[in-house]
Amino acid sequence: MQKYVPILFLLLFFSCTVSREQPNIILFLVDDLGWQDTSVPFWSEKTPFNRRYHTPNMERLAAQGMKFTQAYATSVCSPTRVSLMTGMNAARHRVTNWTLRKDELKSMEINHPDLIFPDWNVNGMSPDSSIANAVYATPLPKLLQQAGYLTIHAGKAHFGAIGTPGENPLNLGFAINIAGHAAGAPGSYYGTENFGNHPDGSPKNVWSVPGLSEFHGQNINLTEALTQKAISVMDSAVTFAQPFFLYMAHYTVHTPIMADERFFQKYIDSGLDTVEARYASMIEGMDKSLGDLMDYLEKRKLDDNTVILFMSDNGGLSAVARGGEKHTHNKPLSSGKGSAHEGGIREPMIVKWPGTVKEGSISHDYLIIEDFFPTLLDIAGINNPQTVQSIDGISFTPMLRQQASTATERALYWHFPNEWGPSGPGIGASSTIRKDNWKLIYYHKDQRFELFNLDADIGEQKNLANKELEKLQELAKSLTNYLKSIDAQMPIDKKNGKQIPYPFE
Repeated sequence: MQKYVPILFLLLFFSCTVSREQPNIILFLVDDLGWQDTSVPFWSEKTPFNRRYHTPNMERLAAQGMKFTQAYATSVCSPTRVSLMTGMNAARHRVTNWTLRKDELKSMEINHPDLIFPDWNVNGMSPDSSIANAVYATPLPKLLQQAGYLTIHAGKAHFGAIGTPGENPLNLGFAINIAGHAAGAPGSYYGTENFGNHPDGSPKNVWSVPGLSEFHGQNINLTEALTQKAISVMDSAVTFAQPFFLYMAHYTVHTPIMADERFFQKYIDSGLDTVEARYASMIEGMDKSLGDLMDYLEKRKLDDNTVILFMSDNGGLSAVARGGEKHTHNKPLSSGKGSAHEGGIREPMIVKWPGTVKEGSISHDYLIIEDFFPTLLDIAGINNPQTVQSIDGISFTPMLRQQASTATERALYWHFPNEWGPSGPGIGASSTIRKDNWKLIYYHKDQRFELFNLDADIGEQKNLANKELEKLQELAKSLTNYLKSIDAQMPIDKKNGKQIPYPFE
């Protein structure tokens, strides 16, 4: 049973502690939305995918804010969400793969033919230091709540395993939880199917979406139901002049790929196959949600004091479940979700901050998901927050203000000592560094390298590992130093029983 703290009590309590100068914040996080899954171009030119999809409200948001062309997350969902909520790099927090079952490694990890995988934090994040196999951290919403914000979670949580405190957003500083639990995908997107629940509302399995019983049996999409529910809660906050933080974390466009019937037929008529038409309709349903939130803010005259941050949790799905050729759905980027290649980690990102961010502006500087933690605290005016964890993220507010770049002389790091399941370019246990325009990937299984110059080769088609040996050694050393500095976990080679060496070893 989902538990909610009465909204009226929360509003009355927090209204006593509010600074009226604090802006409202909406973090609009989409699940599995690729860099190319939008009519907004995040490259130097429009692509066929940009012309395929219809996202007028993303276009609207980009016109009112700043578009980031090199925003990064991790290649799968839970690591990104934990980095977002803790400010930690995945190598440090060790929630390096997706979570679900308490204390259980994935079957594909247990049965891997070549590697023994480390005991990563399979239980996700936790506000309780006594929980084993979990990262103990001070969550972002808790800090915002302490600063006077009404903290609202809507949609996918996927922060912690079943049976642990982290599975419930209410334990992480959210005052209100709409439909968030341990699972990372919905049983169904359809209200007519009770979002994967039994007719009496009880869950069929771990994928059944909790709450939302008022929409059961209705002809409504999950994306629309979450939006309506979020707006109703925001409206209560506004009535009491309460600043709010809305974490609008949609389940879409994650599998199962189910058509949003409001938009499906237009994509069939355009010539797409059934699977891709369903996918495109899910994207447009997500975009409508964004537009509905923006319309609400304008109607209530809140748009001038509300910051909107749009982001995805990993690259677009391409290895499985899609129509057409695998590993091509994010072109010109290589591969997709689960991959260390750009298609798996580069995301569509837009920020609107009225009075601060220049309308229609673009940033080509890179950043990574853990940077959202200090940035949101900056936006909320929270200085010197007290956290139990070390913060790896760097606030990108200087880039929002067009004052400076946090990308200068900075390296980005990814670490995935795990197995995802499918195969394809860039997929597999690996460690990665990006510094300036150079990117090095180190594959754990066979200790091979891929080296790319992204400025000249955004599609990662030319491996320069055998040509640019000096650059390879430079990056391998930097990556090794970083991984060692935080005692990053490495797999063990089944053949000799030894730990896989770090890149520079």
